[in-house]
Amino acid sequence: MSNNEWFNTASWEKAWREDAHTGVNKMKRAGMDPAHVMDQRAKAFNEQTFSDEGRRRAKRIMGWMEHQGVVFKDASILDIGAASGGFTVPFAKEGAKVTAVETSLPLIELMKKNVSDLTSGAVEIVAEPFEQIDLQAKGWEKAYDLVFVSMCPVIVDWESVEKVLSCARKYCYMSMSVGPHENSLIDEIWPLVSDQPRGTEHLEMAYLLNLLLLKGYAYQSLITRELTTKTVSRAKAFDEVMTKLSLFGVPGDERVRNIVSEYLENAYPSDEVTIRQGGRFGKVLVQLERQNMYSSDEQV
Repeated sequence: MSNNEWFNTASWEKAWREDAHTGVNKMKRAGMDPAHVMDQRAKAFNEQTFSDEGRRRAKRIMGWMEHQGVVFKDASILDIGAASGGFTVPFAKEGAKVTAVETSLPLIELMKKNVSDLTSGAVEIVAEPFEQIDLQAKGWEKAYDLVFVSMCPVIVDWESVEKVLSCARKYCYMSMSVGPHENSLIDEIWPLVSDQPRGTEHLEMAYLLNLLLLKGYAYQSLITRELTTKTVSRAKAFDEVMTKLSLFGVPGDERVRNIVSEYLENAYPSDEVTIRQGGRFGKVLVQLERQNMYSSDEQV
């Protein structure tokens, strides 16, 4: 970019729109439907989401938002990409009225079970792709105190961000990966299947933050590095490795499959594969109503 382009919103919008290395574009090239990529892993994802660590993660993120002035009690919340309810449930438990948007049928069924015994708040599940929803017809324009989009492929360019923002009255939370995903098993296997460095990882958080800045929004942002450890069977590890390799453009042909399978058998004879995974994650909370600094000991 030239010096003028650094401060030109149209240049940033165009760069984001045409970036072939965004997470969603990499999934599409690998033959994956971003809206349904979790269908086959819904049960395992739900167990992880509502594990002790998953609940602590939700509590940390909600605590961070509360420190910026978000109040959940009696709030109206639009949770886009709600999955099995990892945030929908704790929002409702705090007394919020939540509209949960999700398109994956396996995740929707799990979310219905997870919200069935709630004794506070309220949850409405909307099984429609957010991208196709007519906001005016739904009455969603500026209808929610908080719009919440966590690690959801609905954020693909600035136009999609504007649609998300248009639903919010007070706050809008968006999060996404920042840079390379870390995975110890991929680190072990990569030299066996390729002599090339891994492809560019998505950094669309840079587009989001720069455009929010240049367009005059008030916001808080946070970048952290989060790592978790899990143990899975060789069969599950094999499936995960093949999926991740496809995102890097490695063909899932017989040669690669044999290499991965043989490595797992030799390296993990006990059928227990321990994987350390994670990376950097970015969070941004856009302040639409109250745009000044806030201290958690102040009354909103």
